[in-house]
Amino acid sequence: MILTVRETRVILDSDLALLYGVSTTVFNQAMKRNRERFPGSFMFQLERQEFTLLISQTVTSKGRGGRRKLPYVFTEHGALMAANVLNSPKAVKMSVALIEAFVRLRQEFMTTQALARRLAEIEKTVMTHDQALVKLFAVIKPLLAPPPEPPRKKIGFHP
Repeated sequence: MILTVRETRVILDSDLALLYGVSTTVFNQAMKRNRERFPGSFMFQLERQEFTLLISQTVTSKGRGGRRKLPYVFTEHGALMAANVLNSPKAVKMSVALIEAFVRLRQEFMTTQALARRLAEIEKTVMTHDQALVKLFAVIKPLLAPPPEPPRKKIGFHP
C-alpha cells in the first residue's frame, strides 16, 4: 500500500481509511476538520497527472464508479497523525503497524545504500588489484619462458 509520489513514500487516503476501518468519506472529513494537524509534509492532494499515472500503475477504476475527487496521500507522519485524529482502537493498532512498515522500509533503504557504498569500495579495490596483477604478470611472464638454448657447438674442424 505504500507508494512513492514526488520522491516521498506515501499511502493513499482510501488505503488508510480501509486500514482504520472507516469509509474514505468519513476519513477525509475527519482530516478536513483537523486540517491544522496536517501540514504539507504530512498530507497533500495528488495532481491530475499523478493520479492518472497512479491509476495506470495500480489498475484501479478508470472513472466508472471510481473517485470523483483527486485523492489525498499521507506520509509516515501524516498516517500517524490520522490515527490520532480518528482515535479508535483499530486506528491505534493500525498506526503502530503503519509506523513499523515505514520503519522497515527506511531500514531496507539504508541497508541498500550501505551495500551500494560497500560494493563501490570493493570494486575500487578489485580494480587496483587487477592493475597490480597485470604489472606482476608482465614482470613474471619473461621469467616463466623457457631459457634460450645455448648455441650448439658445430661438429667438425674449425680453424
